[in-house]
Amino acid sequence: MTQAASKASPQGSPLWQFSLDFYRTPGLAEACIRLQDEAGIDVNLLLFLFWNASLKRQLSAAEIAAIDGHVAAWRRNAVVPLRGIRRALKGAAGPLPAGDAELFRTKVKGLELEAERLQQQALYEFSRSAPLGAVAQTAQEAARGSIAAYQVFAGRRFPDTAVDAVLGAFEKYQQH
Repeated sequence: MTQAASKASPQGSPLWQFSLDFYRTPGLAEACIRLQDEAGIDVNLLLFLFWNASLKRQLSAAEIAAIDGHVAAWRRNAVVPLRGIRRALKGAAGPLPAGDAELFRTKVKGLELEAERLQQQALYEFSRSAPLGAVAQTAQEAARGSIAAYQVFAGRRFPDTAVDAVLGAFEKYQQH
């Protein structure tokens, strides 16, 4: 999710509204970007897991695989290319005046954010098709279990400091 998400208007699904609010938690954006860049996680899927955790729902690796399969093509064909363009344009005016290049980059950032919102809409609709996850005792327990299941699905361990930061941000978010 881009930094611009924290400035977007709270419209869309309950998942999107949760994501916008949660993403503002200090330290979360940096940890999510680190997980995205170093571990290849899908931040929108991660936020989906935390939204479910806030409802005390813990997802399994098999459920995460099904959910990921549902949105993989959109992520691959829309979200990731737009992110790549936005990042490539950062500070790269080329033959254009810097202001013009930055204005264009801002427009691409808006398109990237809309692609993420649409992915989250698909995730939300998927969640409405059938109950997901097992009931957990606490939201924090659900979050920890879902992160562990995401690592199983991904076939790799995520950086501990980034995972701890995301879980800590979730705990702070739950307290507000």
